[in-house]
Amino acid sequence: MMLNMDFSQRVVINSAEMAWQPSPAQGVLRKPLARQAAESGHATSVVQYQPGSRFAEHPHPYGEEILVLEGVFSDETGDYGPGTYIRNPPGTKHSPFSEPGCVIFVKLNQFAESDLTQVRIDTHNTQWQPGVDGLQVMQLHEYADKDGTVEHVALVKWPAGEVFKPHRHFGGEEVFVLSGTFKDEHGSYPAGTWLRSPHQSQHHPFAEEETVIWVKTGHLLV
Repeated sequence: MMLNMDFSQRVVINSAEMAWQPSPAQGVLRKPLARQAAESGHATSVVQYQPGSRFAEHPHPYGEEILVLEGVFSDETGDYGPGTYIRNPPGTKHSPFSEPGCVIFVKLNQFAESDLTQVRIDTHNTQWQPGVDGLQVMQLHEYADKDGTVEHVALVKWPAGEVFKPHRHFGGEEVFVLSGTFKDEHGSYPAGTWLRSPHQSQHHPFAEEETVIWVKTGHLLV
């Protein structure tokens, strides 16, 4: 089942408008955004664990990246509340579950083989840093691969009325809107919207209300 796997194409999906679909685990539902195959390979999804649900132990041959959106996500390494950013590097495995229930944004099997840093960041208790103009930035991860590509992951907070300069995305850009409404000349993207823009795409983004986005750049050269 190939879904949105042509990285030369711009993709915009409002996950809030999607219906939940079943997964192999009882009580675990998902909204697939991009997917290489039915139950393996590259995947980007919003996943819901209903209270008390759990997933059987499984490996992540090319890594797993998670942002907890609601509730508490748990595995053998701990319990992670809303706003927690998690990276489980290639070769790791775990048995995830949620006692109260949770919703997570998750990306599977998309790491460089040598990107082996395990990350746990509570973004609700991490200080924002000043960015360009009125933007505030929270760096989450950066990795330079041996092929010269550099992946950056961050949260960006847009104050109301902020207009950013027109710019081009070397290596592409991926955005998940966490709160407010992200906008550019192509459209308006409320909370829950996932955007993927290809290598060398360009836009002129702005925000009319305070808006927070998760953003990744530099990883879509192929």
